[in-house]
Order: sequence, then structure tokens, then C-alpha cells
Amino acid sequence: MSKPIPTKPERTPIVGYGALLRGNREFRFLWLGQVVSQMGDWFDTIAVYTIALQLTGSGRSVALIMVARSLPSVVMGPLSGVVADRFSRRSIMITADLLRAVVVLGFLLVRRPDQMWLVYVLTVLQLAFSAFFEPAKTAAIPSIVSDPELVSANAIASVTWSAMLTLGAAVGGVVAGWFGTDVAFVLDSLTFVASAMLIATVRFPKRPPRAKAKLTVGKALGITDTIEGARYVKRRRRVFAYLMVKPAWGMGGGILTLLAVFGERVFPVGGKTATGIGVLFTARGIGTAVGPIVARRWAGETRKQMQVAIGIAFLIGGVFYVAFGLSRSFAWALLFLAIAHTGGSILWVFSTVLLQREVEDQFRGRVFAAELALLTLTMAASNYLVGELMDRFGFSPRVVTAGVGAFFVLPGLIWFLTEKWWDRKMEVTETPIARIPTVEDVPFD
Repeated sequence: MSKPIPTKPERTPIVGYGALLRGNREFRFLWLGQVVSQMGDWFDTIAVYTIALQLTGSGRSVALIMVARSLPSVVMGPLSGVVADRFSRRSIMITADLLRAVVVLGFLLVRRPDQMWLVYVLTVLQLAFSAFFEPAKTAAIPSIVSDPELVSANAIASVTWSAMLTLGAAVGGVVAGWFGTDVAFVLDSLTFVASAMLIATVRFPKRPPRAKAKLTVGKALGITDTIEGARYVKRRRRVFAYLMVKPAWGMGGGILTLLAVFGERVFPVGGKTATGIGVLFTARGIGTAVGPIVARRWAGETRKQMQVAIGIAFLIGGVFYVAFGLSRSFAWALLFLAIAHTGGSILWVFSTVLLQREVEDQFRGRVFAAELALLTLTMAASNYLVGELMDRFGFSPRVVTAGVGAFFVLPGLIWFLTEKWWDRKMEVTETPIARIPTVEDVPFD
């Protein structure tokens, strides 16, 4: 009897971006909320950097703002992950948006150098609420899109972030430069309100009830759930590897401080710091928009293909950060900066998709909160180190940028060298967790 001829497994159909937005109402409204909110974010970001440089003239002040933007996620990460896994993710996002709308109006009070403390406090509060919003949003996406739509959904989210960076940084730089920073802050507040209204229309599938357990102090404070999440990751090497991609990218996060300094000292546009920063962030946004689109067609959507693309993306980022730092031509510098950030966006989107596919729903909030906390911790350290290298040790922005780029290559090399260790079939001793129902088979709230 002849053996049957093996057939190739069918490829998962690729869902187009337009088809996803047209056919999936829930994702469409979540995406529209992202559009308006992130547009305002870049108005706010350019305005805050501009205030810091105008009031202090110090690269250290920008670095401290970066640290202030990072610490809330580190401190609030464990709690925000537990909250995202326990409670309504839609309610978490709406509440966070409304609270941020109030906080950003506080920047209107900053007028003198001795009020810089208020900038740091308001930044901490704004990002503390963001620390609850982001894990809830990322954990919720797989419940409102099907698996074939998952890469498209995350690519759209990344491209939208990039487009809003490009447009928001460009327009925000002009608005802050010509109309003042107050206008930028008011517009940002309004976009948070609009985002909350759009998310309120999204219907998320009902989640299975959590197993009842005796209430203890550790359970009430989220400590028990946090430990449970840590054990979950520890038993899964592949999940751990995916979880560390963005924190490794954050080791080169000091480039963000350098972009602000480059906009002031190296490439001011028309003599205006805000406009120079805006143009550099615009180039960054173009690169991050292109990255996921190109990588999706070039690398593919299988697990192995995305893993290879992540390693290569680290190398791309490192090499072109060095080229940006050493470039004397503004045009070439913008091109190198854009290419470097294509690498960053590739590893961002692919690591997110891999985690969403690998992690069960009841652990997603904690995993993505841990990822955000580790990312912001490494970014805070990188930005602070960059500020110190320039202000205390007197290194030029160009030299520091080249150093950041050279250091950024290391995670890519480590990724390839350790792949055989972590990319093996997971052996988990506990009973397999049942599949969590998705938008296709669960009634809406």
C-alpha cells in the first residue's frame, strides 16, 4: 500500500489593512481613538521638550523628563497588569484617557525655571495613567480580532503611531514654535477626551469568570497575581525571549534625548528649537511607519520568519544610529535616522504579535505590563546616561549617538546566539489552559 503524498500546510490568509478596518467595527473605533490621542501626544511631547530647553538650556533637563516618563511604568507595572487581567479593559482605557486630559492642562501653569519641578510631577502623573492604558489596550486586541488579522492589527497600530509621530511632531513643532506651547497642551487634552468617547463605543467580548479564591492581603494588593505571572513567564523560555525584545530596544532609548539636543544644537530649523526637534521626530516617524509594512512582505508572518526579522532589525538600528550620529549633512542624517527606526518598528510589531499569540488571555495583562515596565526602566537608564555623558563628562552629541548605535547592535547578536536555547518546544508541567474564546464565539458586553 503506497503512502499518501504529504501535502503542504495551508498558509493562513493574510488580511489586508483596509479589509480589517472596514470589516471589524470594534477594532476600527479602538484605532480611531488611537489616532486622535496620539496626535495630541506629540503636540504635548514637543511642547514639553521646548519648555525644558527654553527654561534651563540643559540636556540634563530633557533626560530627566525622559526618566519621569519612564518611572511610572516601572513602579505601576505590576499593579497595572493585575488590574488589566481582573477588570474591564474598556473601563480602564476610558478612565485613563479622562484623567490624562485633566493632567496635561497642568502644564499651562509652568512659566519660570523654578517651576521645572512641576513639569516632572505632571509628566509622572500623565505616564502613570498611561501605564494602565497601554497594557489594557494591547491585551484586548486579540479578543476583538481573529488570528489572521493579528499581524495587520498590530501593524496598523504601529503605522498609526508612526504617522501620528510624523504629522504630530511636524504640526506640533509648528504650533509650539509659532502659537506657543499652551495651545499644544490644550489640544492634547481635547484629544484624550475624544479618545475616551470613541473607546466607549467599542464592544469587547465577555471574558470567562475568574476562579474564586480566598481573599488574602497578597491577593488584594495584587502580589499573588504578580508572582503567578512571573512563574508563568519563567516556565516558558520563548515567552521570556519575546518579553525581553522591547526592553533590549530600550537600552538604545537614549537616542530620544539626543534627538531633542540635536534639534537645539546641531540641526535647528530656521533658528527655532521646536521646529528642529519636530523635523527630527518626523523623520523618526516616517521610518517607523515604513518598517512593519516592508517587513511583513519581506519576512513573512510565521513565527520563525518574525524571529529572524527581529534579530536583523536590531542590527539595522545599531548601524544606522551610528551613521546618523556621524553625518554632517542634515538630509543624510534624516535618511539614516528614518532607516534606523524602521528596525525599531519591526522588532516592536513582531515581538508584540508573537507575545499575543503565545500568551493566554488571563495572563496577557500581566505580561504586557511587565514588558512595558522593563522597557521603560531600560529607557530611563539609557536617557539618564546620555544626559550625564553630555553634561557632566562633556561628550558631544555626535559621539554619544555613535556610542548608542554601537551598543544597540549587541542585543541582535545575543538574540541569534541564544535562539537555540529558548526557541524549543515548551514543556509546561501544569495542566494546559483552555483556549480563551475570541470575538468570533463569545457574546459582547
